[in-house]
Amino acid sequence: MDFNFVTKIETCYSFIEQNQEFLRFVYYSHIPTTIVTLIIGFFVFFNNKKLLVNRLLLGIAIVFSLWTSFDLIIWIFYDSRLIMFSWALLGILNVLLFVLSAYFFYVFIEKRDVSLKNKLMFGFLILPVLLLTPTFFNLSDFDITNCQATEGLYFTNYYYAVGFFVALFVFILGLLKYRKAGSVSKRQIMSLTIGVELFLVSFFVTGFLNSYFVSVGFIDDAVSFKLEQYGLFGMTFFMGMLAYMIVRFKAFNIKLIGAQALVISLIILIASQFAFIQIPINRVLNLVALVLITGFGYILIRSVKREVAQREALAVANEEISERKEQLQKISDHLSIANDKLKELDTAKTEFVSIVAHQLQGPPTTVKGYSMLLSDGSYGEMSAEQKDVLQKIFNANEQQIEFVNDLLNVSRMESGRVNFVFEKCNIENICKEVIDNVFVKAKNKGLYLEYGKSIGSIPEVNIDKSKIKEAVANLVDNAVKYTKKGGVSVSVKECDGIAEKCLIGNHLRITVSDTGIGVPKSEMAHLFSKFSRGKDVKRLNAGGTGLGLYVAKMIIEGNHGHVWIESEGDGKGSKFIVELPVA
Repeated sequence: MDFNFVTKIETCYSFIEQNQEFLRFVYYSHIPTTIVTLIIGFFVFFNNKKLLVNRLLLGIAIVFSLWTSFDLIIWIFYDSRLIMFSWALLGILNVLLFVLSAYFFYVFIEKRDVSLKNKLMFGFLILPVLLLTPTFFNLSDFDITNCQATEGLYFTNYYYAVGFFVALFVFILGLLKYRKAGSVSKRQIMSLTIGVELFLVSFFVTGFLNSYFVSVGFIDDAVSFKLEQYGLFGMTFFMGMLAYMIVRFKAFNIKLIGAQALVISLIILIASQFAFIQIPINRVLNLVALVLITGFGYILIRSVKREVAQREALAVANEEISERKEQLQKISDHLSIANDKLKELDTAKTEFVSIVAHQLQGPPTTVKGYSMLLSDGSYGEMSAEQKDVLQKIFNANEQQIEFVNDLLNVSRMESGRVNFVFEKCNIENICKEVIDNVFVKAKNKGLYLEYGKSIGSIPEVNIDKSKIKEAVANLVDNAVKYTKKGGVSVSVKECDGIAEKCLIGNHLRITVSDTGIGVPKSEMAHLFSKFSRGKDVKRLNAGGTGLGLYVAKMIIEGNHGHVWIESEGDGKGSKFIVELPVA
């Protein structure tokens, strides 16, 4: 741009002096608005410099402040060269303000940066203004009469068109996102859209309409300049909406200081009116408004401070809970891994026990066969002393066979290789067969072993006969082993599930009672566990395995039954009670 103007100090001075009253309004429309805009812009930026939306808002605040500064220079300075320089830059700042507003709105709404394609489009919108600013398309000459520059019509219409399309873009994007958003997001989108639209429309409408009305002669330039000042208050509405969003929705991740910034901004706006108001009564009213805003602002800040403290305490508590949950999850994961490893080890152990038990079956069976041959004289007559030793060998071998069989049973059951074959059976006959098999053993110990005759008929039960017989035999044999005096009795009766308080409905109840050593209450819960034995049993039966009751329990439960023990304590005998469902 190559201007060679004579500075008309007298003319511009006269113009300014004639408009002193209106200049107060110019100061009010420019200075407080600029201060509020910069306060909020820098405050949001320094709250989180990394957020793109915060940087864009600061950019808008700086560009707007530059625009108001250059516009204020046009109003208050006399030198035409300074006025022309400032006026020439307003077009660039206008377009930058419109483009940054669109950029800011998009990033805030979409929560992401614009694509490279859209950035290039923004650049192309700015490029014509950059290229044409230093030419006569921007400013053609200086109007000495009105102390103003003569603007190029196409140049000004271009950046006003950019403002129009940006306002339309903001409205359409805001409307589309509003329809899809949740309740909280809807309020944020609506607040931001209203704020940006008020700013853009007021800025665009006042500038464009003034230019149009001047061009058609509807108003003169002096009136046009005065009307333009009202457009600056659109930025105040925009900043007000941002402050509302900061306080109401914690926008831009800002908490307490957002309320403080809002209150300070309002105080600045109201206090600055003292430079504009001339009537005393209006000054008094403005003072009252300032006092009220200060008081309510203090209450607001204190309320927000209390809310923020509560939210932060809740956030800390939630964070601690999350950490505890993570710790518990890690412990749970470790326990799960350990449990899987234990299951693998247990499976390996079961397989190992099964293999060992199968291998151990051979020698005891061989020993038993040869012992029987020796006992019946197949290898010649034996003395009484030799027969006694042979009987001890036979008994010890029988215990070994029993132990191996128990191991095999446990291995099969734990690995799920036991198949139950259910059939209707008479439980009395099974109990009598068991008594017949164990009778000699009880008699040799000087014990009685009897079956208590049932009253009435006993219904059949649907069970695996051979396995239930094995389980009952384990219980009876166990009772004989741990009884020194007296004996063992077995009884069967029907349990109706109500009068007898059966654990599992209408069942048959088998009771194996003995007069043996009894069981303390502290040991009852563990008596049916694997390899579990009472504290006094070793004294009576050192060769016990601790597997018989465990096997019996697994068999009975596999037949849909239940087993437990009752005892009044040491030396008072025991009762093993079995319940099986009626067929």
